[in-house]
Amino acid sequence: MKKTMFILACALALAIGVKADDYRPITREQLPEKAQTFLATYFPNSKTSLIRKDIEITELSYDLIFVDGCKVEFDRKGNWTEVDCITHPVPVGIVPEAISKTIKAQYPEATITKIEREHRHYEVKLSNRVELTFNKSMQLIDID
Repeated sequence: MKKTMFILACALALAIGVKADDYRPITREQLPEKAQTFLATYFPNSKTSLIRKDIEITELSYDLIFVDGCKVEFDRKGNWTEVDCITHPVPVGIVPEAISKTIKAQYPEATITKIEREHRHYEVKLSNRVELTFNKSMQLIDID
């Protein structure tokens, strides 16, 4: 019984001592160079409201929120992982051409408001609230 209580106490102390997330505000100049180039290319005149470095136990990422509500996330190397625009469509050059062609063919009236790039697929949200998933070969694999 004493051994079990000791193990539980150690586990609790360890859990309390481990900090899962750490957000630190940073400046645009502190972003990785790739992220700075991306912002200069696709959002040259957009004013930022918040830029933060997100330090987790296993990964590092950067979050940027513009004054108009758009949000961009980058991985540790400065590659975009998510672009979420509320007030206007995602800039055309960000979306892979094959995905754009599929969307224009199947949903000609809709615009892309969010795109998320993950290891094995892309998730795209349209202005008509349809959510599409594409694999790495840019083939449509799911509609929600």
